[in-house]
Amino acid sequence: MSRLGITIPIDSLGLAAQRVAISRLREGGYQDVWSAEVSQYDAFTPLVLANEWEPAMNLGTAIVPAFTRGPATLAVSAAALAELAPGRFTLGVGSSSDVIVSKWNAMPFERPYYRTRDVVRFLRRAFAGEKVDHDFDTFSVSGFRLASPPKTPPRILVAALREQMLKMAGREADGAIVNWLSPSDVARVAPLVGEDKEIVARVFVAPGADRGEFLSGGRRAVAAYLNVGVYAEFHRWLGRGPQLEQMWELWAKGDRNAALAAIPEEIVDELIVGGTPAECKARIQQYFDNGVDVVTLAILPFGIDPVAAAVALSPNAP
Repeated sequence: MSRLGITIPIDSLGLAAQRVAISRLREGGYQDVWSAEVSQYDAFTPLVLANEWEPAMNLGTAIVPAFTRGPATLAVSAAALAELAPGRFTLGVGSSSDVIVSKWNAMPFERPYYRTRDVVRFLRRAFAGEKVDHDFDTFSVSGFRLASPPKTPPRILVAALREQMLKMAGREADGAIVNWLSPSDVARVAPLVGEDKEIVARVFVAPGADRGEFLSGGRRAVAAYLNVGVYAEFHRWLGRGPQLEQMWELWAKGDRNAALAAIPEEIVDELIVGGTPAECKARIQQYFDNGVDVVTLAILPFGIDPVAAAVALSPNAP
């Protein structure tokens, strides 16, 4: 059964102010809240608060980087949420990017595929209550056991972009989290994860934004992500290389304004959902139709009220 979620924290609101917004969205028919961990808050604290405020909602991390916490620290953090929200918590992990791992957290971004796979394998054992004493390919753990393994282990999803990681998400985990792709891209990605595996898509939306503001803000958002190496390679793999090469070249030369101007309008429209609320809801439905199980919306602050925008897209909105 498909579910609609929201990315928290909602932009422009502090942590305490999220409570009223999340309650309104629950009343509107949202079933999930998914945290993001970039440069604002950690992935777990907003979910702990959301669980206290709306204890029927599903919780998920999209994502926790596989590099920036030690395996045991990641396990105990996830186990705590699994205990608070039994059967409602999904742990999304992924390699993240060289920017977050190396430039911001001063850790080597090496062998990201294998590191993510090893973290998933470790977590499986830890959540099962096993004593983990094993040399994985990218790290070793000696004698760790969760003191209180969750009675209902969290589902584990892997953030995946290209073919190898998508297949690994289906093989090693319970499914995949995808990001920065169009509904038509989902039709290519979903079969690689496999049948009976969950797919969660983080979808960027700006309902009701002025067209000029939408394109200007959309180009900035596209540039911020698609100039990161892993995302650039993802979109080359998807076939957008010819449309984006000029932007990448200008960005590498340091000409940011020209790089933004070089992003085609159709790229913004493909990767960010805009228009009236009705048009946005129809576009979101295409993600479900092409194989996504959970769409978690990320409201972009393009001159709009993010809470009002999220309410307008809720399942119960007219």
